[in-house]
Amino acid sequence: MTHKAPGKNYCEGLSIFELQEMFPNERAARMWFENLRWPDGQRPCPRCQSENTRTVKREKPMPYWCTDCRSYFSVKVGTIMEASNLPVRKWVWALYLMSTNLKGVSSMKLHRDLKVTQKTAWMMAQKIRESWLNDFGPLSGEIEMDETYIGGKEGNKHANKRLHENWTAGKTAVVGVRERGGKIKAKPVENVDSLMLYGFMRENVTPGSTVYTDDAAIYRSMANVEHHAVKHSVGEYVRDQAHTNGIESFWAMLKRGYVGTYHKMSVKHLHRYVNEFAGRANVRELDTITQRTILALGMVGKRMRWQDLTA
Repeated sequence: MTHKAPGKNYCEGLSIFELQEMFPNERAARMWFENLRWPDGQRPCPRCQSENTRTVKREKPMPYWCTDCRSYFSVKVGTIMEASNLPVRKWVWALYLMSTNLKGVSSMKLHRDLKVTQKTAWMMAQKIRESWLNDFGPLSGEIEMDETYIGGKEGNKHANKRLHENWTAGKTAVVGVRERGGKIKAKPVENVDSLMLYGFMRENVTPGSTVYTDDAAIYRSMANVEHHAVKHSVGEYVRDQAHTNGIESFWAMLKRGYVGTYHKMSVKHLHRYVNEFAGRANVRELDTITQRTILALGMVGKRMRWQDLTA
């Protein structure tokens, strides 16, 4: 009898010992980022895109100098690492931790593992969540569509904070679509109704696709697609090819992160947490080093300041 290995055994992992060997010092981490960002050997200025750049002796205050805009720069400039005093090596480890932990990593764990303050760890995590590349085109083929609600349970709230309404009161809706054997797109929304869901579907699903949902009334006006619904209200969860098990497994992972890792996802930052879980799910079939490479490339062209997060 043969036994399958657990998990995604066909993907090549990367142990912490291998990571340590790959990045034994700060220079190795910086060279890795530079080779990803400037693979052809060119080193254009991130500020003015000029190629008239040169290295700086002793790399003070930064390793490179642009002769056109007369400014110093490093591989951090023009990425989410810009203006960060943290060594690139700590960012490499943060990328590894956040791409390999399926239920996410809390800022307290990053604070302990990376030897930074909890405030710094929280900022790093929020920046990395913005780096997942989920801005690809619309999905096609067989699509599962569903919605869920993120927030605390009424029964667990203090008596004077209970809303005494239906079970969705005080929670934030998240709507998502999942291509069978493919990608996921999801985002928080202010309210869930037929008009909003139809608009989300038109934006993220190619016309002519087959869409599977549950039998909620809000899904009954699905035009330009072939629509099938399973009747959850009467205990039907699978009928031939009609089911929403794929998108519901994604909701399950998101909520395990909510309950087991973060314990709370604020409404203000919920879109970043959803982006993180969707991004990680979208690259889960790839090798660990490829996952980390994709996440690192997503850091380029983005800038997030502390005041942007706390405004």
